[in-house]
Amino acid sequence: MNPKSPKLILAPLKGYTDEVFRNAFSRHFNGFDGALAPFIPTVKDKRIRPALLQGVLPERNRRLPVVPQIMSNSPDDFIRMAHALTDTGHSEINWNLGCPFPMVAKKNKGSGLLPQPDRIDAFLDQVIPRLPCRLSVKLRLGRKKPDEIDNVLETLNAYPLSEIILHPRTGIQMYSGRPDLDRFERCLDLSRHPVTYNGDINCLGDFQNLSERFHCVKRWMIGRGALINPYLPGDIKGADIPPDDKVSRFTGFYDDLYRGYQDRLSGPGHLLNRMKGFWTYFALIFEGGKKVAKRIHRSKRIDRYEAIVSNFFSSEPRWVEPEQGMSVDEVLP
Repeated sequence: MNPKSPKLILAPLKGYTDEVFRNAFSRHFNGFDGALAPFIPTVKDKRIRPALLQGVLPERNRRLPVVPQIMSNSPDDFIRMAHALTDTGHSEINWNLGCPFPMVAKKNKGSGLLPQPDRIDAFLDQVIPRLPCRLSVKLRLGRKKPDEIDNVLETLNAYPLSEIILHPRTGIQMYSGRPDLDRFERCLDLSRHPVTYNGDINCLGDFQNLSERFHCVKRWMIGRGALINPYLPGDIKGADIPPDDKVSRFTGFYDDLYRGYQDRLSGPGHLLNRMKGFWTYFALIFEGGKKVAKRIHRSKRIDRYEAIVSNFFSSEPRWVEPEQGMSVDEVLP
């Protein structure tokens, strides 16, 4: 990689950016330098089921290096899971302090811990001396208030972390509204650790505006923007692909992804629901895609779904680039 080139990381999106997606993506597109996997929950049992770790095994993620993420508020459970992951060959683990979903937060996990810097401090005080690898943290500005980040960063500054990955929204915002870029800029001054930006990079123009404003940021995390437009990471790195080629390559990626989930998921119902989720995003990159997405979401059988998608690709759909500043929640079908 060009040392001046930005480092791009695939974001962890539960139900989307798993091993099947990461491998299919990296076979057809370029631009990402690595991925942060969707979180693995800790367990109370001393024996960790191998199935929990299968999707992040290094030998199953050779095309796109992956860092596992752990969701936990228990130091002992976290350490047990971290040892299990490092035993498989990982040298870095990420702690999830950003998950915005209420069912997680109300258990004092993810963004639910952000109003409690003393509890974060106690957790790290027990974990860091026993951790067999590097640790990074992914977080938001707070659970309810964006100024919660100030005390959290002061706490994190006391520990040897590899990086902070910051999504500049609060947990209760979920993905609505706009990222608080002024607050993010303030965090760059407050944190002694390298900071990776995450949030609403949905087109090349979005990235250019952010990188011009935040010159010191060298690492960028992209999630939903890559689901909508899988060429985005390559565009940022300078790739130039004609629109007609984009459609044909995307079709190959889709076929690969579909076959991967056919092999992995049990039963047509699970497969249909998984693909419906993806088409919520895929539809935004094609002219007339929203109409197709509505038909897909109404389909009850996998054969009907397959016919809709086959007919759509046979119609030679036109590729449409996302608009700069697009809010994904505002345009989702």
